[in-house]
Amino acid sequence: MYATDIEAADALKEKVKAIRKNIGNVIIGQEDVVEKLIIAILCNGHSLLVGVPGLAKTLLVKTISDVLDLSFKRIQFTPDLMPSDIVGAEILNEQRAFQFIKGPIFANIILADEINRTPPKTQSALLEAMQERNVTAGGMLHKLPSPFFVLATQNPIEQEGTYPLPEAQLDRFMFQVTLDYPSFADEVTIVRNTTSAHIPTLSKVMSSEEIIAFQALVRRVPVPDNVLEYAVGLVQKTRPGSVGATAAANQYLSYGAGPRASQYLVLGAKCHALINGKYSPDIEDVRAMALPVLRHRILRNYKAEAEGMTQEALIKQLM
Repeated sequence: MYATDIEAADALKEKVKAIRKNIGNVIIGQEDVVEKLIIAILCNGHSLLVGVPGLAKTLLVKTISDVLDLSFKRIQFTPDLMPSDIVGAEILNEQRAFQFIKGPIFANIILADEINRTPPKTQSALLEAMQERNVTAGGMLHKLPSPFFVLATQNPIEQEGTYPLPEAQLDRFMFQVTLDYPSFADEVTIVRNTTSAHIPTLSKVMSSEEIIAFQALVRRVPVPDNVLEYAVGLVQKTRPGSVGATAAANQYLSYGAGPRASQYLVLGAKCHALINGKYSPDIEDVRAMALPVLRHRILRNYKAEAEGMTQEALIKQLM
């Protein structure tokens, strides 16, 4: 596709600019959220979106799938949702033979809406898809399309009737991205656009083949030893009771992040460098990835909750 990796890196930077511009025609503000989701996709990772209702989480995911020309399915997670409702099921067809009918999981981008509203049994069906990129039904393995991403949403304020995500599943998400309320100026623009006849136009900027090629490019980006060591050192600081743990980690955390956090910090830093015109990441790129990578991987203890110490404040202390 491109003669050299340098050419490919330059092309990726321009493509990401075009993606952000197109998404900006529909989603006003939320530039940092859009950047993190693009990075997760280019790193072949999943993302958990946390925000109150009405912040256009569903519209954002749908817009990204349109701009990237990927198939999109939305699954509304409810307490009565069964694994077969996600994966699919075998039925007896007219020829009296079992036939597998694919569920909504067979798409490039899956929006798992309010993922914490469904019981652990159903959440575990999604876990296999996220980790293995395939599903098991009737003892048979079925491969999911490539590329494949799960973008899940979670409501942070309405916790009645919810099932907390198990740590094993949280760890499968590359990023936890927090959506905040728009600024006054952004909200004025949103209200103006959505209460008029304004219909935004979208262009398809990147194909699935290009995404797969750029994912491979991100993997090939060289990382200096000092950057690698900084990423691993940062993760080790979060582990209470370990040699590298900080005083804050020992005081406020029940447990810290595992090796997957180090991997995602480095991968995210590589992609962050590329989309900002650099051919190799530095420590600032790692620091830019620290909050979304670590905030859902560290567990605060009772002391931290009693003193109002948030995950974000702890991570900033560690840095």
